[in-house]
Amino acid sequence: MAKPERKRALRGRAGRMKGGRGSGRASTGQVRLWGRHAVEAALLNPERKHRKLWATREGIESLDGELPPDFPVEYADTPDLDRLVARDAPHQGLVLECAPLEERDLAEVIQSGEPGRPIVLLDQVTDPHNVGAILRSAAAFDAAAIVTQDRHAPPESGVVAKSASGALETVPWVRVVNLARALDDLAERGFWRIGLAGEAEMTLAEAIPTGPVALVLGAEGAGLRHNIAGHCDALAKLPISDAIESLNVSNAAAIALYALATSAD
Repeated sequence: MAKPERKRALRGRAGRMKGGRGSGRASTGQVRLWGRHAVEAALLNPERKHRKLWATREGIESLDGELPPDFPVEYADTPDLDRLVARDAPHQGLVLECAPLEERDLAEVIQSGEPGRPIVLLDQVTDPHNVGAILRSAAAFDAAAIVTQDRHAPPESGVVAKSASGALETVPWVRVVNLARALDDLAERGFWRIGLAGEAEMTLAEAIPTGPVALVLGAEGAGLRHNIAGHCDALAKLPISDAIESLNVSNAAAIALYALATSAD
């Protein structure tokens, strides 16, 4: 269906948002996503179970793709949508309520993916903006997955999805009970485990092997926990100047993933 026809179809199905009031929270067990890239990617993801889309007319115009028949859409004004999301959230006229993605198993992700792709493990990185940005970099540099603990990590949310700019729908996010055990499992599957640490003697370029890499990053300030660092085959640093003490963890992840991608060329 051509884009103009799709827009007419959307308008025909859409109703008016009744009352224009929202709690700012999703329904129980649901996730509320906002922003064009996050919403569009979720709509195109066949693994997503959608509940409802609220949108301004301009938001509908910005979508590229076709909604399923009889998809529940309601038109709303910008102030109405403001009440459905976190304060000052840049929803761009689109708010989607849907079910969380199904949990992924690390072994299945490795088996189903192409061999040699890196995996990113996050040790107690709790800021949803950072996790979302790391998902975006993981998608850009073809990482197989990101791995976090089921505790000490943010839940799936609109903030993560917005920061990920669509990558939440394409990069598997594996949650594990024990990150050290996950690192052991990766070693058994042939991954070389590299932890980023500012105090390391080697640079990342010196530590990169020829096989697949599990890249491990810790929280800003605290860095890698001692136990997690002990489960790495090597610790490596990024060669930054003395003008700054450290990089934001999402920036460090992007640089490290780029280094891994270019080392294979």
